[in-house]
Amino acid sequence: MDKLNILIVASEVVPFAKSGGLADVAGALPKALRALGHDVRVVMPRYYVVDKQKYALKPLEGSLGVPMGSLGEEWGSVLQSVLPQSDVPVYFIEHEGFFGRPGLYDEEGKGYEDNDRRFIFFSKAAMQLAKKLRFRPDVIHANDWHTAALPVLLNTTYAFDPDFAYTGSLLSIHNLEHQGRFPKSAMDALGIGWEHFNVNELEEYDGVNLLKGGIVHADAINAVSKKYAQEIRTREFGWGFEELIEQKAYKLHGILNGVDYEEWSPAVDSLIAQQFDIDDLSGKAVCKKALQQRFTLPQRSDVPVIGLVSRLAEQKGIGLLAEAIWKIMELDVQIVLLGAGEKWAEHFFSDVASKYPEKFGVYIGYENALSHQIEAGSGLFLMPSLFEPCGLNQIYSLRYGTLPIVRATGGLDDTIENYNAKDKSGTGFKFYDATSQALTATVKWAVHTWYEEKDDFEQLRDNAMRQRFDWKVAAEEYVSLYRSIIRGRRKQEEQI
Repeated sequence: MDKLNILIVASEVVPFAKSGGLADVAGALPKALRALGHDVRVVMPRYYVVDKQKYALKPLEGSLGVPMGSLGEEWGSVLQSVLPQSDVPVYFIEHEGFFGRPGLYDEEGKGYEDNDRRFIFFSKAAMQLAKKLRFRPDVIHANDWHTAALPVLLNTTYAFDPDFAYTGSLLSIHNLEHQGRFPKSAMDALGIGWEHFNVNELEEYDGVNLLKGGIVHADAINAVSKKYAQEIRTREFGWGFEELIEQKAYKLHGILNGVDYEEWSPAVDSLIAQQFDIDDLSGKAVCKKALQQRFTLPQRSDVPVIGLVSRLAEQKGIGLLAEAIWKIMELDVQIVLLGAGEKWAEHFFSDVASKYPEKFGVYIGYENALSHQIEAGSGLFLMPSLFEPCGLNQIYSLRYGTLPIVRATGGLDDTIENYNAKDKSGTGFKFYDATSQALTATVKWAVHTWYEEKDDFEQLRDNAMRQRFDWKVAAEEYVSLYRSIIRGRRKQEEQI
């Protein structure tokens, strides 16, 4: 059992297609697992946004037949490439009807009505692809609701398939809020028999909940930070699943995401104005000046720049920030925001920028290079999330010497140590209550430290830049979990 065969199935993978942190994980974890000597294959849909030419996608010979229950057979094709800077194969499931669209899951905020069929097809296609490749996975690693059907299929349709005789399943939960709730007609596409449409498996309020089925059927479930693994067992963060997850706590794990330091390090970052590192921070001042130029803010070296790179969604605490912003604008600060999402928030923060053109810069949308430039040029980084399964920007911020201001939830709490003035320990500033008052007070505290406790601020920056959350550590934890899944699965099979 030295070398494992691992099939990672995800609805989005960096750099091919991304809407959130899931894509970052699916693009980085396979490379770290490969570096440990394992045979890792990645499967994702071939959306229209995936550029065939740019990523040199080549067709796999033959077509792929996918049984869709009572809906009959669907046919797709497969394209192949590799994860950049690696030899990890990535297989793209191509189906014009399901994936030949502008969006991944939705358009203009409205989810595609056939998302159940799209992602049940994708999950089944991943299984059929493994058979086509004659790749026998020791573990299938599913991610979020989009591929939560995989553990269900493994225990039903493919239960007696010799190609998956000893295959175990892991379901990673990157965000429990999104669960894949659909009408019960989704059972037709699953094709696993209506006996599984019950309250203990897939049924919820006379509909199908794909994530629920995945949680029930997976050999193990994993949340993307230790704190989030605890939080999803509570009513505040459980999204109605707290009792189910409490029942399944025996197979629940928390593994903190890592960071790809080949991309997110000021020492090697080609997207920033000047590279820098802990032993020479002169480049950070150059990056700050370039950032102020980009947002047409006064080029002051003395003012703290607070950066935000975020989806403008309620989860990210934008409601708290909207309440607090007028008090924050009374401080001697500059704020730069990069993000898109809820229309009211886009209009609101654009309005703040027009009212405070010398203090608030906003870019509605997403631009990868600009996100790097904000990390490098800011002195502080704000993440007021209501919940945050892991979060990556706070970890990027540490490496760039940009002190995070975070709400102590999920991965934010796991990765940021609160400033302690007594011994100058800590790597950032934390608040606990999800209120605008707590947010405002913590921003004031951080700004006060910038202006009045300069030595402490420099020490915190030094502490922050020495932190490492390497994917190698996370990958080793995953391998240990995979091995325990395989042992459990083989024991089960031997008892049958």
